[in-house]
Amino acid sequence: MAKSKPLYFRHVRPSSKPTVVPVNPFNPREDAAILRKAMKGFGTDEKSIIQVLTRRSNEQRLRIAFEFKTLYGKDLVSDLKSETSGKFEDLLVALMTPLPQLYAKELHDAIAGMGTDEDVLIEVMCTLSNHEIHVIKQAYTAMYGTLLEDDLRGDTSGNFKRLMTSLCMGNRTEDFHADQEKAREDARSLLQAGELRLGTDESIFNAVLCSRSFPQLAAIFQEYQFLTGHDIDDAIKAEFSGDLEKALRAIVKVVRNKPLYFAERLHKSMKGLGTNDRQLIRIMVTRCEVDLGDISDIFQAKYGESLASWIENLGSLDRDSKSAKAGPGLKSEAEPESGS
Repeated sequence: MAKSKPLYFRHVRPSSKPTVVPVNPFNPREDAAILRKAMKGFGTDEKSIIQVLTRRSNEQRLRIAFEFKTLYGKDLVSDLKSETSGKFEDLLVALMTPLPQLYAKELHDAIAGMGTDEDVLIEVMCTLSNHEIHVIKQAYTAMYGTLLEDDLRGDTSGNFKRLMTSLCMGNRTEDFHADQEKAREDARSLLQAGELRLGTDESIFNAVLCSRSFPQLAAIFQEYQFLTGHDIDDAIKAEFSGDLEKALRAIVKVVRNKPLYFAERLHKSMKGLGTNDRQLIRIMVTRCEVDLGDISDIFQAKYGESLASWIENLGSLDRDSKSAKAGPGLKSEAEPESGS
């Protein structure tokens, strides 16, 4: 079976602030030589590895890996894994993984084995576009030989299973402009399915929140506020519980302010005793080419300290090299911005 071409996402978000953009001019052979030198002989030059890999786009990093194998007959990811360890190794491997495959692995690991990490399912399935979900589904089947939908359905239950199934279809409308009349109709339907009846008709919430475009949902939530005098989020808290409540509220938050949603997820991964390093790495790597600049701005506004300083204070991503602590695309005092 021929090896398939790597799958990529289309990032078309002109108003967002990435922290990693494609470098130009780009010389993948020169970058490959830098990485080879950094890992050859005794010891490892972590600083040079960081300077290259955190300042190239995901697609450019994959080009570097191709040139590395062409020049030296060795697999770049294998060499990185043999030369590094711990969370620093995990971060580098994530950076070198095509994003659809990275998401597919995160979803697979969230539902494989005993127990399910519903928070990962919510974070991924409730935040991505139709295109991104379809590309992840292709990657998932190529990697694991099963359908993502089947595995999600097999590991979840009840109304949460139905919500995940609907989101897995990747079939939201994609209009950019809201229809206010339809928004009023949907707001009334949500009100009648929840607050105005004994019990809750979860199917109406599922249908509306999984199939309407984000701009349309924003208009629906506004109309709901006009009709009831309170926020849709308050209604969901009153009508639902458990993972379904968390997922529906995540959709509401993403519709209103996606960077805020991820800022809160990052904060949660680092606060208290212990760090959810996997969550931290996943968000930093997947959002750095999309809106990590926006996330960082909101993080500082909400929590009073910069995202970079929080990560530096953890010291969890790299126990050997202080220069890695700020994460992809975030400057730190230990690692000033410079070319490689």
